[in-house]
Amino acid sequence: MQFEASITINAPATTVFALYANVAGWPVWDPDLKAASLGGPLVSGAVGEVSPHSGPKSALRFIEVVQGKSVRMECKLPLGMMQFDYELQAQGASTVATHRTTFSGFLAPLWSRLIGSGMKKTLPAALAGLKRTAEAA
Repeated sequence: MQFEASITINAPATTVFALYANVAGWPVWDPDLKAASLGGPLVSGAVGEVSPHSGPKSALRFIEVVQGKSVRMECKLPLGMMQFDYELQAQGASTVATHRTTFSGFLAPLWSRLIGSGMKKTLPAALAGLKRTAEAA
């Protein structure tokens, strides 16, 4: 299962990316998160943790970070994987932010129903929070 949503933010990509780089600040704009942390700078190979409001704390591994453009991360699940892609595209003075979540592995259908269905519903609120926070910066 894969789902995604996009939003246009009236701020440059550097401003939006700075919000991604501030992992501890993710709960400010993402209402699904209670806490998030990263043990160093946001670079490929970094490891952090996220604590959703509903569900256990999960390790988060940053697979690929392209400064100012994109972040790809993954959380291991029993017999599966949840991957998150955050992509930024400059559009004049604005930025289009796209967030995508993909479930893979043997239990992907189960995880997409158990976790993904709720995440899909709240994704627009997370993007609206990102927009609001970036535009206020």
